[in-house]
Amino acid sequence: MDRNLALEMVRVTEAAALDSARLMGRGDEKAADAAAVNAMRRALNDIQFDGTVVIGEGERDNAPMLYIGEKVGVGDGQQVDIALDPLEGTTICAKGKNNALSVIAIGQKGKFLHAPDVYMEKIAVGPQAKGLIDLRKTPAENLKIVAKAKGVDIESLTVTILDRPRHEALIAEVRKAGARIRLIGDGDVSAALATCWKPAGVDILMGIGGAPEGVIAAAALRCVGGEIQGRLIFRNDDERARARKMGITDLDKIYSTDELAGGQVMFCATGVTDGDFLKGVRFFHGGAETHSLVTRSQSGTIRFIRALHHFDRKPNYGWDSAT
Repeated sequence: MDRNLALEMVRVTEAAALDSARLMGRGDEKAADAAAVNAMRRALNDIQFDGTVVIGEGERDNAPMLYIGEKVGVGDGQQVDIALDPLEGTTICAKGKNNALSVIAIGQKGKFLHAPDVYMEKIAVGPQAKGLIDLRKTPAENLKIVAKAKGVDIESLTVTILDRPRHEALIAEVRKAGARIRLIGDGDVSAALATCWKPAGVDILMGIGGAPEGVIAAAALRCVGGEIQGRLIFRNDDERARARKMGITDLDKIYSTDELAGGQVMFCATGVTDGDFLKGVRFFHGGAETHSLVTRSQSGTIRFIRALHHFDRKPNYGWDSAT
């Protein structure tokens, strides 16, 4: 894929972050998400490429914009598949908390898992423990593996887990093993990526989150040297039928990082609120400052981009030029 496309994607996540950040802390999740979706869609449709959304805001009947299967871009140029979350952490943004991001991954046609909007059991680690974890093992066994790989005691590890009732048994087992826990309310893409970012102080992500987020996290980890494994979790026959309709035949399969997001991959993220590795949007008179990262699986280079946006000179992605 053309590496210049990665920089185009940064403009896309910047647009979504700028619009959703205006609604930070206002308590309206739907409005914040809609602002991000609308801005991202407009930005994508300005780019010279032929993109298909394979991980988006949901399946077509339930998502008015950026639904699975939607075509974006001007229709010319290279063909790519897209996995996106215009606002990863809608509740985080609405409550003004940390680690809300706008994220997008692009890959070669047919290389992303076409995951339905169901749950996924996940385990993710950074480069030191890559190739050693196994979702078939117990949490305690994986903690021993990661601790050994990092040359530390289990008591020194920090595990990120979504704060959900479904994780009561997992939390109890991790505590019994002696590891520390960081409970988060939302945002398991950023939590998976944080395992590869030493200043974040996170060693491993465990638990059940969204399957679409698992694919996006896999794309990000492919680029920065981490690993994720995932297994789809179905609550009823309707979800199983949707998975089969999307081409999934082995409903119990454990997916590797490459099976979730294979081939050449690019990943971009822009901070909406302050987080472990990106600052959130800062508004000033007439503009705003954003902080983004962009990375490619081919090179592994991670670029951090600080951008100053002057609204009187930029295309209108929806923000108020009088700010």
